[in-house]
Amino acid sequence: MSEIALRQWRQLDAFHNRETDRPLIKYFDRFHTFQAVCGENVIRSQGFDRKERRRTPNEGNIRRRWRGWVDRRIPLSDEQQFTQKNIFILPSGAGLVFGLLLLVMLMTGINYQNSLIYLLTFMLGALFVAAMHQTHRNLAGLRLSLVSAGEGFPGDHLTFRIRATAEKDAFGIQFISPEGETRRINVVPGEIGEFELPVPARQRGPVPAGRIQVETRFPFGLLKAWSWMRPGSTGVCYPRPVTPPYETGGEEEGVQASQPRKSDDLSHADLRPWRQGDLSQRVLWKRFARTGEMTIADWEGESGEPVWLDFNQFPGADRELRLSYLAALVESRSRAGQVFGLRIPGLTIEPDQGSAHRSRCLRALGLCGFEKHVAEAGVAAAAGGESVYARAS
Repeated sequence: MSEIALRQWRQLDAFHNRETDRPLIKYFDRFHTFQAVCGENVIRSQGFDRKERRRTPNEGNIRRRWRGWVDRRIPLSDEQQFTQKNIFILPSGAGLVFGLLLLVMLMTGINYQNSLIYLLTFMLGALFVAAMHQTHRNLAGLRLSLVSAGEGFPGDHLTFRIRATAEKDAFGIQFISPEGETRRINVVPGEIGEFELPVPARQRGPVPAGRIQVETRFPFGLLKAWSWMRPGSTGVCYPRPVTPPYETGGEEEGVQASQPRKSDDLSHADLRPWRQGDLSQRVLWKRFARTGEMTIADWEGESGEPVWLDFNQFPGADRELRLSYLAALVESRSRAGQVFGLRIPGLTIEPDQGSAHRSRCLRALGLCGFEKHVAEAGVAAAAGGESVYARAS
Protein backbone atom coordinates (compact mmCIF):
# COMPACT_ATOMS: atom_id res chain seq x y z
CA MET A 1 0.00 0.00 0.00
CA SER A 2 1.53 3.32 -1.07
CA GLU A 3 2.03 6.16 1.38
CA ILE A 4 -0.36 8.49 -0.47
CA ALA A 5 -3.11 5.85 -0.57
CA LEU A 6 -2.61 5.16 3.16
CA ARG A 7 -2.99 8.86 3.96
CA GLN A 8 -6.17 9.06 1.88
CA TRP A 9 -7.49 5.95 3.61
CA ARG A 10 -6.98 7.58 7.03
CA GLN A 11 -8.73 10.74 5.90
CA LEU A 12 -11.58 8.58 4.65
CA ASP A 13 -11.74 6.92 8.09
CA ALA A 14 -12.19 10.31 9.73
CA PHE A 15 -14.94 11.25 7.32
CA HIS A 16 -16.61 7.90 7.78
CA ASN A 17 -17.34 8.69 11.46
CA ARG A 18 -19.47 11.67 10.49
CA GLU A 19 -23.20 11.25 10.10
CA THR A 20 -23.54 13.67 7.16
CA ASP A 21 -22.78 13.04 3.48
CA ARG A 22 -23.18 9.31 3.88
CA PRO A 23 -23.74 8.55 0.11
CA LEU A 24 -20.69 10.59 -0.85
CA ILE A 25 -18.63 8.79 1.80
CA LYS A 26 -19.71 5.41 0.39
CA TYR A 27 -18.57 6.45 -3.09
CA PHE A 28 -15.17 7.58 -1.84
CA ASP A 29 -14.96 4.48 0.31
CA ARG A 30 -15.28 2.18 -2.69
CA PHE A 31 -12.94 4.26 -4.84
CA HIS A 32 -10.15 4.59 -2.30
CA THR A 33 -10.41 0.95 -1.28
CA PHE A 34 -9.83 -0.01 -4.90
CA GLN A 35 -7.00 2.52 -5.11
CA ALA A 36 -5.34 1.21 -1.97
CA VAL A 37 -5.51 -2.40 -3.15
CA CYS A 38 -4.55 -1.90 -6.80
CA GLY A 39 -2.23 1.07 -6.53
CA GLU A 40 -2.32 4.47 -8.20
CA ASN A 41 -0.60 3.36 -11.41
CA VAL A 42 -3.30 0.77 -12.07
CA ILE A 43 -6.01 3.36 -11.44
CA ARG A 44 -4.51 5.75 -13.95
CA SER A 45 -3.75 3.05 -16.52
CA GLN A 46 -7.39 1.88 -16.39
CA GLY A 47 -8.65 5.42 -16.91
CA PHE A 48 -10.17 6.01 -13.44
CA ASP A 49 -8.17 9.17 -12.82
CA ARG A 50 -10.50 11.77 -14.29
CA LYS A 51 -7.96 14.54 -13.97
CA GLU A 52 -5.53 12.46 -16.02
CA ARG A 53 -8.16 11.73 -18.67
CA ARG A 54 -8.93 15.41 -19.08
CA ARG A 55 -5.29 16.04 -19.96
CA THR A 56 -5.30 13.50 -22.84
CA PRO A 57 -5.57 15.46 -26.15
CA ASN A 58 -7.92 14.41 -28.93
CA GLU A 59 -5.57 15.62 -31.62
CA GLY A 60 -4.12 12.16 -32.29
CA ASN A 61 -7.57 10.64 -32.65
CA ILE A 62 -8.69 13.39 -35.02
CA ARG A 63 -5.55 12.98 -37.10
CA ARG A 64 -6.05 9.22 -37.35
CA ARG A 65 -9.65 9.68 -38.45
CA TRP A 66 -8.61 12.23 -41.05
CA ARG A 67 -5.93 9.93 -42.46
CA GLY A 68 -8.35 7.00 -42.51
CA TRP A 69 -10.91 9.09 -44.39
CA VAL A 70 -8.28 10.21 -46.92
CA ASP A 71 -7.01 6.62 -47.35
CA ARG A 72 -10.52 5.46 -48.18
CA ARG A 73 -10.87 8.13 -50.85
CA ILE A 74 -7.33 7.64 -52.19
CA PRO A 75 -6.48 3.91 -51.94
CA LEU A 76 -3.09 2.36 -52.68
CA SER A 77 -2.64 2.21 -56.45
CA ASP A 78 0.09 2.63 -59.05
CA GLU A 79 -2.29 4.72 -61.14
CA GLN A 80 -4.16 7.77 -59.90
CA GLN A 81 -6.58 10.04 -61.72
CA PHE A 82 -7.71 13.23 -60.04
CA THR A 83 -11.37 14.18 -60.09
CA GLN A 84 -13.63 16.35 -57.97
CA LYS A 85 -13.97 13.44 -55.52
CA ASN A 86 -10.31 13.42 -54.47
CA ILE A 87 -9.18 17.04 -54.93
CA PHE A 88 -9.06 19.42 -51.97
CA ILE A 89 -8.86 23.20 -52.29
CA LEU A 90 -8.32 25.98 -49.76
CA PRO A 91 -7.03 29.58 -49.91
CA SER A 92 -3.27 29.92 -49.69
CA GLY A 93 -1.52 32.45 -47.45
CA ALA A 94 -1.74 35.07 -50.20
CA GLY A 95 -5.41 34.15 -50.68
CA LEU A 96 -6.18 34.76 -47.02
CA VAL A 97 -4.53 38.19 -47.19
CA PHE A 98 -6.46 38.90 -50.39
CA GLY A 99 -9.74 37.95 -48.71
CA LEU A 100 -8.93 40.16 -45.72
CA LEU A 101 -8.30 43.13 -48.06
CA LEU A 102 -11.62 42.48 -49.77
CA LEU A 103 -13.35 42.55 -46.40
CA VAL A 104 -11.65 45.86 -45.49
CA MET A 105 -12.61 47.34 -48.86
CA LEU A 106 -16.20 46.19 -48.40
CA MET A 107 -16.41 47.76 -44.94
CA THR A 108 -14.89 50.97 -46.31
CA GLY A 109 -17.42 51.07 -49.15
CA ILE A 110 -20.30 50.51 -46.71
CA ASN A 111 -18.97 53.24 -44.40
CA TYR A 112 -18.51 55.89 -47.12
CA GLN A 113 -21.25 54.65 -49.48
CA ASN A 114 -18.78 54.86 -52.35
CA SER A 115 -19.92 53.10 -55.54
CA LEU A 116 -16.42 52.88 -57.00
CA ILE A 117 -15.19 50.98 -53.95
CA TYR A 118 -18.17 48.64 -54.26
CA LEU A 119 -17.39 48.07 -57.93
CA LEU A 120 -13.70 47.34 -57.29
CA THR A 121 -14.52 45.02 -54.37
CA PHE A 122 -17.03 42.96 -56.34
CA MET A 123 -14.73 42.77 -59.36
CA LEU A 124 -11.88 41.46 -57.22
CA GLY A 125 -14.30 39.04 -55.50
CA ALA A 126 -15.40 37.72 -58.91
CA LEU A 127 -11.73 37.32 -59.83
CA PHE A 128 -11.19 35.26 -56.67
CA VAL A 129 -14.12 32.96 -57.54
CA ALA A 130 -12.87 32.55 -61.12
CA ALA A 131 -9.39 31.71 -59.81
CA MET A 132 -10.92 29.06 -57.54
CA HIS A 133 -12.54 27.28 -60.50
CA GLN A 134 -9.40 27.57 -62.61
CA THR A 135 -7.15 26.20 -59.85
CA HIS A 136 -9.43 23.19 -59.36
CA ARG A 137 -9.72 22.67 -63.13
CA ASN A 138 -5.93 22.74 -63.49
CA LEU A 139 -5.56 19.60 -61.34
CA ALA A 140 -8.74 17.79 -62.42
CA GLY A 141 -8.18 15.25 -65.20
CA LEU A 142 -4.50 14.72 -64.40
CA ARG A 143 -3.49 11.03 -64.51
CA LEU A 144 -0.36 9.68 -62.83
CA SER A 145 1.22 6.24 -63.33
CA LEU A 146 4.17 4.68 -61.54
CA VAL A 147 6.64 3.57 -64.22
CA SER A 148 9.29 1.97 -62.03
CA ALA A 149 10.42 1.79 -58.41
CA GLY A 150 14.10 2.07 -57.63
CA GLU A 151 16.48 -0.40 -56.04
CA GLY A 152 19.72 0.21 -54.17
CA PHE A 153 21.77 -0.24 -51.03
CA PRO A 154 21.19 1.36 -47.60
CA GLY A 155 22.06 5.03 -47.76
CA ASP A 156 21.18 5.33 -51.45
CA HIS A 157 18.22 7.26 -52.82
CA LEU A 158 15.80 4.99 -54.68
CA THR A 159 14.34 6.61 -57.76
CA PHE A 160 10.59 6.36 -58.29
CA ARG A 161 9.75 7.31 -61.87
CA ILE A 162 6.25 8.65 -62.44
CA ARG A 163 4.49 9.40 -65.72
CA ALA A 164 1.92 12.21 -66.00
CA THR A 165 -0.71 12.74 -68.70
CA ALA A 166 -3.60 15.19 -68.84
CA GLU A 167 -6.79 15.70 -70.81
CA LYS A 168 -6.18 19.46 -70.88
CA ASP A 169 -3.34 21.82 -70.12
CA ALA A 170 -2.00 21.51 -66.58
CA PHE A 171 0.51 24.16 -65.53
CA GLY A 172 2.66 24.43 -62.45
CA ILE A 173 1.95 20.94 -61.06
CA GLN A 174 4.17 20.37 -58.05
CA PHE A 175 5.04 16.97 -56.54
CA ILE A 176 6.33 16.72 -52.98
CA SER A 177 7.68 13.49 -51.51
CA PRO A 178 7.37 12.66 -47.78
CA GLU A 179 11.05 13.64 -47.43
CA GLY A 180 10.40 17.11 -48.86
CA GLU A 181 11.86 16.53 -52.34
CA THR A 182 10.02 18.70 -54.86
CA ARG A 183 9.49 18.39 -58.62
CA ARG A 184 7.55 20.82 -60.81
CA ILE A 185 6.27 20.07 -64.32
CA ASN A 186 3.81 21.29 -66.95
CA VAL A 187 1.67 18.73 -68.78
CA VAL A 188 0.27 19.34 -72.28
CA PRO A 189 -2.50 17.19 -73.79
CA GLY A 190 -1.11 14.53 -76.13
CA GLU A 191 2.31 14.61 -74.50
CA ILE A 192 3.79 12.55 -71.68
CA GLY A 193 5.61 14.14 -68.79
CA GLU A 194 7.96 12.02 -66.68
CA PHE A 195 9.82 12.92 -63.53
CA GLU A 196 11.75 11.15 -60.79
CA LEU A 197 11.30 11.39 -57.04
CA PRO A 198 14.15 10.14 -54.82
CA VAL A 199 13.23 8.20 -51.68
CA PRO A 200 15.99 7.36 -49.15
CA ALA A 201 16.65 3.69 -48.38
CA ARG A 202 17.47 3.22 -44.72
CA GLN A 203 17.23 -0.52 -44.12
CA ARG A 204 16.89 -3.76 -46.05
CA GLY A 205 13.50 -4.67 -47.42
CA PRO A 206 10.67 -3.07 -49.38
CA VAL A 207 10.81 0.73 -49.49
CA PRO A 208 7.41 2.38 -50.00
CA ALA A 209 7.17 5.75 -51.68
CA GLY A 210 4.67 6.96 -49.08
CA ARG A 211 2.20 9.77 -49.72
CA ILE A 212 3.25 11.87 -52.70
CA GLN A 213 1.51 15.22 -52.45
CA VAL A 214 0.35 16.72 -55.75
CA GLU A 215 -0.58 20.40 -55.66
CA THR A 216 -1.07 23.45 -57.85
CA ARG A 217 -1.55 27.18 -57.20
CA PHE A 218 -2.13 28.18 -60.80
CA PRO A 219 -3.03 30.82 -61.96
CA PHE A 220 -2.62 33.54 -59.31
CA GLY A 221 -1.41 31.67 -56.25
CA LEU A 222 -4.48 32.71 -54.26
CA LEU A 223 -5.74 29.16 -53.81
CA LYS A 224 -4.09 25.81 -53.35
CA ALA A 225 -5.59 22.64 -54.82
CA TRP A 226 -3.96 19.42 -53.74
CA SER A 227 -4.33 15.66 -53.50
CA TRP A 228 -2.11 12.63 -52.96
CA MET A 229 -0.80 9.63 -54.85
CA ARG A 230 -0.13 6.47 -52.82
CA PRO A 231 1.82 3.99 -54.99
CA GLY A 232 1.16 0.36 -54.13
CA SER A 233 4.47 -0.92 -55.50
CA THR A 234 7.59 -0.54 -53.42
CA GLY A 235 11.29 -0.18 -54.11
CA VAL A 236 13.84 -2.66 -52.79
CA CYS A 237 16.72 -1.94 -50.46
CA TYR A 238 19.49 -4.52 -50.79
CA PRO A 239 21.49 -5.79 -47.80
CA ARG A 240 24.57 -3.78 -46.95
CA PRO A 241 27.54 -5.76 -48.38
CA VAL A 242 29.87 -7.12 -45.71
CA THR A 243 32.98 -9.05 -46.76
CA PRO A 244 32.72 -12.59 -45.32
CA PRO A 245 35.59 -13.91 -43.17
CA TYR A 246 36.20 -16.77 -45.63
CA GLU A 247 35.29 -17.62 -49.21
CA THR A 248 32.97 -20.54 -49.98
CA GLY A 249 31.30 -22.13 -52.97
CA GLY A 250 34.22 -23.54 -54.96
CA GLU A 251 35.97 -20.32 -55.80
CA GLU A 252 38.80 -21.84 -57.85
CA GLU A 253 36.44 -23.81 -60.07
CA GLY A 254 34.27 -20.74 -60.42
CA VAL A 255 37.21 -18.62 -61.52
CA GLN A 256 38.22 -21.19 -64.09
CA ALA A 257 34.67 -21.49 -65.30
CA SER A 258 34.31 -17.74 -65.65
CA GLN A 259 37.28 -17.35 -67.98
CA PRO A 260 36.29 -17.61 -71.66
CA ARG A 261 38.51 -19.87 -73.71
CA LYS A 262 40.59 -18.13 -76.34
CA SER A 263 40.48 -20.67 -79.15
CA ASP A 264 39.32 -20.76 -82.71
CA ASP A 265 38.64 -24.51 -82.58
CA LEU A 266 34.84 -24.84 -82.27
CA SER A 267 34.73 -28.63 -82.65
CA HIS A 268 34.20 -29.15 -78.90
CA ALA A 269 32.03 -26.06 -78.41
CA ASP A 270 28.30 -25.82 -77.96
CA LEU A 271 27.00 -22.85 -79.98
CA ARG A 272 23.94 -21.01 -78.79
CA PRO A 273 22.31 -17.62 -79.51
CA TRP A 274 23.27 -14.62 -77.42
CA ARG A 275 21.07 -13.99 -74.37
CA GLN A 276 20.67 -10.85 -72.32
CA GLY A 277 23.27 -10.83 -69.58
CA ASP A 278 26.00 -12.64 -71.56
CA LEU A 279 29.39 -10.98 -71.47
CA SER A 280 30.59 -9.35 -74.68
CA GLN A 281 33.90 -11.25 -74.39
CA ARG A 282 32.05 -14.52 -75.00
CA VAL A 283 30.56 -13.40 -78.34
CA LEU A 284 32.11 -14.88 -81.50
CA TRP A 285 32.71 -11.56 -83.23
CA LYS A 286 34.29 -13.10 -86.37
CA ARG A 287 31.17 -15.18 -86.86
CA PHE A 288 29.03 -12.08 -86.19
CA ALA A 289 30.91 -10.20 -88.93
CA ARG A 290 30.16 -13.00 -91.42
CA THR A 291 26.57 -13.87 -90.52
CA GLY A 292 25.30 -10.91 -88.52
CA GLU A 293 24.14 -13.21 -85.70
CA MET A 294 25.48 -12.90 -82.17
CA THR A 295 26.57 -16.38 -81.06
CA ILE A 296 27.99 -17.65 -77.77
CA ALA A 297 30.37 -20.65 -77.65
CA ASP A 298 30.25 -22.90 -74.58
CA TRP A 299 33.20 -25.32 -74.65
CA GLU A 300 32.92 -28.75 -73.12
CA GLY A 301 34.28 -28.78 -69.62
CA GLU A 302 34.25 -24.99 -69.45
CA SER A 303 31.38 -24.72 -67.05
CA GLY A 304 32.70 -27.24 -64.49
CA GLU A 305 30.86 -27.37 -61.19
CA PRO A 306 28.56 -24.38 -60.73
CA VAL A 307 29.37 -21.96 -57.93
CA TRP A 308 26.54 -21.78 -55.41
CA LEU A 309 26.14 -18.99 -52.89
CA ASP A 310 24.18 -20.64 -50.12
CA PHE A 311 22.40 -19.04 -47.15
CA ASN A 312 23.58 -21.96 -44.98
CA GLN A 313 27.27 -21.45 -45.75
CA PHE A 314 27.82 -19.24 -42.69
CA PRO A 315 26.72 -21.14 -39.56
CA GLY A 316 26.55 -19.10 -36.41
CA ALA A 317 25.74 -15.80 -38.12
CA ASP A 318 22.29 -14.25 -37.86
CA ARG A 319 20.06 -13.76 -40.89
CA GLU A 320 20.96 -10.15 -41.64
CA LEU A 321 24.69 -10.85 -41.46
CA ARG A 322 24.34 -13.87 -43.76
CA LEU A 323 22.44 -11.77 -46.29
CA SER A 324 25.15 -9.10 -46.10
CA TYR A 325 27.81 -11.74 -46.73
CA LEU A 326 25.88 -13.06 -49.72
CA ALA A 327 25.40 -9.53 -51.10
CA ALA A 328 29.17 -8.96 -50.96
CA LEU A 329 29.79 -12.29 -52.74
CA VAL A 330 27.23 -11.45 -55.43
CA GLU A 331 28.97 -8.13 -56.04
CA SER A 332 32.46 -9.64 -56.20
CA ARG A 333 31.48 -12.49 -58.50
CA SER A 334 29.50 -10.18 -60.77
CA ARG A 335 32.49 -7.86 -61.13
CA ALA A 336 34.68 -10.89 -61.98
CA GLY A 337 32.16 -12.15 -64.56
CA GLN A 338 31.74 -15.51 -62.84
CA VAL A 339 28.80 -17.86 -63.21
CA PHE A 340 27.06 -18.45 -59.88
CA GLY A 341 23.73 -19.42 -58.39
CA LEU A 342 21.96 -18.38 -55.21
CA ARG A 343 20.09 -20.37 -52.58
CA ILE A 344 18.13 -18.63 -49.86
CA PRO A 345 15.14 -19.84 -47.81
CA GLY A 346 12.16 -20.14 -50.13
CA LEU A 347 13.97 -19.32 -53.37
CA THR A 348 16.65 -20.78 -55.64
CA ILE A 349 18.14 -18.83 -58.56
CA GLU A 350 19.92 -20.99 -61.11
CA PRO A 351 23.55 -20.26 -62.04
CA ASP A 352 23.98 -17.45 -64.54
CA GLN A 353 25.96 -14.26 -65.01
CA GLY A 354 25.57 -10.66 -66.11
CA SER A 355 23.94 -7.51 -64.78
CA ALA A 356 20.39 -8.92 -64.98
CA HIS A 357 21.43 -11.95 -62.92
CA ARG A 358 23.10 -9.66 -60.38
CA SER A 359 19.91 -7.60 -60.04
CA ARG A 360 17.79 -10.73 -59.58
CA CYS A 361 20.07 -12.03 -56.83
CA LEU A 362 20.32 -8.72 -54.97
CA ARG A 363 16.56 -8.21 -55.21
CA ALA A 364 15.95 -11.67 -53.77
CA LEU A 365 18.36 -10.94 -50.90
CA GLY A 366 16.66 -7.64 -50.22
CA LEU A 367 13.22 -9.24 -50.05
CA CYS A 368 14.26 -12.32 -48.06
CA GLY A 369 12.02 -12.63 -45.02
CA PHE A 370 9.23 -10.54 -46.51
CA GLU A 371 6.93 -13.36 -47.56
CA LYS A 372 4.65 -11.28 -49.73
CA HIS A 373 7.49 -9.97 -51.85
CA VAL A 374 9.67 -13.08 -52.08
CA ALA A 375 7.12 -14.64 -54.44
CA GLU A 376 7.29 -11.51 -56.61
CA ALA A 377 11.07 -11.79 -56.69
CA GLY A 378 10.71 -15.40 -57.88
CA VAL A 379 8.35 -14.31 -60.65
CA ALA A 380 10.83 -11.63 -61.69
CA ALA A 381 13.65 -14.19 -61.75
CA ALA A 382 11.58 -16.51 -63.94
CA ALA A 383 10.71 -13.60 -66.23
CA GLY A 384 14.37 -13.00 -66.99
CA GLY A 385 15.21 -10.14 -64.69
CA GLU A 386 12.50 -7.68 -65.62
CA SER A 387 11.60 -5.52 -62.66
CA VAL A 388 8.52 -6.56 -60.74
CA TYR A 389 7.49 -2.94 -60.45
CA ALA A 390 8.18 -1.80 -63.99
CA ARG A 391 5.20 -0.88 -66.10
CA ALA A 392 4.95 -1.07 -69.85
CA SER A 393 6.32 1.97 -71.60
